[in-house]
This record gives sequence, C-alpha cells and structure tokens, in this order.
Amino acid sequence: MTLDFWARTSGTWINVATIILGTVLGLIFSDRLPPPMQRIITQALGLTTLVIGFTMANSLVGVQAGIVDGVILGLLTLVIGGLLGEWLLLEKRLTQLGDWLKRRFRGQGKFTEGFVAASLLYCVGPMALIGSLNNGLVGDRTLLTLKATMDGLAAIALTSTYGIGVGFSALSILVYQGALSLTAGLLAQALPDPATSPVVMLVTGVGGLMILAIGLILLEVAKIRVASFLPAPLLAPLFFWVAVWLTGV
Repeated sequence: MTLDFWARTSGTWINVATIILGTVLGLIFSDRLPPPMQRIITQALGLTTLVIGFTMANSLVGVQAGIVDGVILGLLTLVIGGLLGEWLLLEKRLTQLGDWLKRRFRGQGKFTEGFVAASLLYCVGPMALIGSLNNGLVGDRTLLTLKATMDGLAAIALTSTYGIGVGFSALSILVYQGALSLTAGLLAQALPDPATSPVVMLVTGVGGLMILAIGLILLEVAKIRVASFLPAPLLAPLFFWVAVWLTGV
C-alpha cells in the first residue's frame, strides 16, 4: 500500500497544531496568573519531566550489547555524543537560531530559552521516534496524536514562563518528525520491530537521561548543556552494533 504525503505526516501536523494552540492558551493565561502561580506550573512540569526521564532511562537496564551492559553503553554514548556536540557547538548554534527568530519576529524576554527548552523536550524521546516511524510506515498516527496532546499541555505551562518562543519549537517538530516519517521505510529495514528493538531501547535510555536534564533545568536545579548531547541518540545504534561486533556475540 502506497501512502500519500498527508497519511505519512499527519501526526506531525497535528503535533504542530497542538503546540501552537498550547502556546496561544499559555499566552492568554500568563497575563492572568501572577508570577508565583506561573512558577508552580513550570515546577509541576519539571517534576513530571523527571518522572518521564527516569522511566525512559530505565530502558538501559534491559539492554545488553554482547557482553557490554546497557548502562555502561549509555554512559559511553552520552559522553562521546556530548563531546561531539561541544565540538560542533550545537548549544551555541541552537541558541543562535533562537536569537535569530527572536529578532526576526521581535520576540521579548526568555524567547530563546523557551525555544531551546521546548524543542529539546518535544524532540527527545521514544514517542517522537516510534510514533513517526509508525506514521510513515502504515499511516498510524495514534502515538503521535497522544504525544501531541501531551506537548500541547506542556506548551501551556512552558509559555507561561518563557513566552512565545515556545511556539516556534513547532518548527523543530515539523523538521524532525516530518523527516523521520518520510524516511521511515529506510529506517524500518534496520529496525523491523521498533517497539522491542534493543537499539531503540538504548536510544530511549539515552534520551531519558537528556529528558532528566531538561527537568532539572525547568526546576532551576542545574544548568546543563542539553543541546550538546543531541548527537548521542543518533550515535547509539552505531555504538550498539560496534559493541556486539567487538564482543563477537
């Protein structure tokens, strides 16, 4: 069965729409809520993000690449991916993109911080990966619709603190999830069963550690250069296959 463009990317467009809607609602409510209440909303989102991150990171426990434990492999992936991200200046480049959008659309306040935080939160995670694959392969947008609902609610909370910059993260979703959906056929050949693949579990675990970092940022506990770790989930499959090959299993 050949799917048309809409059928393969419908979940992504729904996700974009909910983020924009959530941003609009967040802008409306932010004018009516005093700063302490806005802070409470962001802290609630931060705590929930930590729970999601811990749940995702727990996937590393179930991964075994030859004789290499999934937690060790996740650590190596995160470190090397982070070093590569620092070398590529990803944190700086993402911030520069946010600053450019801020100037282009006359944004104010924490525009860039909102764009960066929301882009990372929405793009890092198994729902974006598996949901996009399902949508692109068989036209099933169920998982992305669920993610879209969650992202829309998160946009309300984030916008109350960071402002309209959160809404521009929809561009990141459009590029990332749209590209995954359109190239799903190629990815499916390497990952015939994404939901149970140890490679996806490794990617999920590494992504979970990054989600934990975002939660800590939202709670203002630590300043972590999360964007620098963006290469890590992309390197995870390569590291898994290399570990299996080196150990001869």
